[in-house]
Amino acid sequence: MSPRRTAPFAFVEAPLDRAENLRDDRDALARLWAEGRALVLDAEGRARATADGALLASRAAELADAPGDALFLGLRGEEGWFAVRADDAGSVEPEASPIDLRSAAAQWPDFEATAFAQARAVLHWRARHRYCGACGSALAFLRAGWLGRCGGCGLEHYPRTDPAMIVAVSDGERLLLGRGPGWAPRRYSVLAGFVEPGESLEQTVVREVFEESSVRVRGCRYLASQPWPFPSSLMLGFEAEAEPDEPHCPSDELEDARWFSRDEVGAALRGESGPEGLLLSPSISISRWLIERWHAGR
Repeated sequence: MSPRRTAPFAFVEAPLDRAENLRDDRDALARLWAEGRALVLDAEGRARATADGALLASRAAELADAPGDALFLGLRGEEGWFAVRADDAGSVEPEASPIDLRSAAAQWPDFEATAFAQARAVLHWRARHRYCGACGSALAFLRAGWLGRCGGCGLEHYPRTDPAMIVAVSDGERLLLGRGPGWAPRRYSVLAGFVEPGESLEQTVVREVFEESSVRVRGCRYLASQPWPFPSSLMLGFEAEAEPDEPHCPSDELEDARWFSRDEVGAALRGESGPEGLLLSPSISISRWLIERWHAGR
């Protein structure tokens, strides 16, 4: 099945109206549930799909009489969309099969992939933040699943998003790419790293590129962002100019980093690298878009 995405990468187009003002309105949520749809995710974050991989969005009212502890994702027009864990959804439809988010993003339309990403990120947070980090008491989830309140000390907990920069680094003629330990053979991507407390995005670009490759960045510019729910990152895309330093990897974050010519990158983008050539990031990711943008000379 070919991708039906209109954006250059996944999870950014056709988002739901999150309708935050309805999260405390139980009557409105009950009405939306009665006529709404629900994504059902298993413990591994996979959604229910048909045998051919299409989204299987259940009628919410067929899962339960009321939303209960379901996560309210938002509105699509006048229709409410929710997400629930499979353990809370009752029996599985006979035709249902699980599909992971990466596979779904490569073949589902924008809206469906973006809703799935939102559901996966928040349900992952809820599953791993059941207790208060301050006193250890159990959390009760309120505001349609978007707030965890401690029953002991009253501390409020919200879904976490981790900012990370991702950058296409060039010396003017070549593109710097690295590969992480355990990646598929010949797979390379642009460099990325998490923002540390008290650090600007530009400082993160300079620090992470040098830490991972020993290449010195001269300057950088922000381009675009992508939610990346694996499990809870926000990728902040940059392009950067760097000195033509010889890359080497002083830490264990990368097992290799090297400069690639425009011809080498172009062959990989066209799928002409051959059995020993370069493999690049999948089309769902902002990393692939950054590579394509550099190669096109934009």
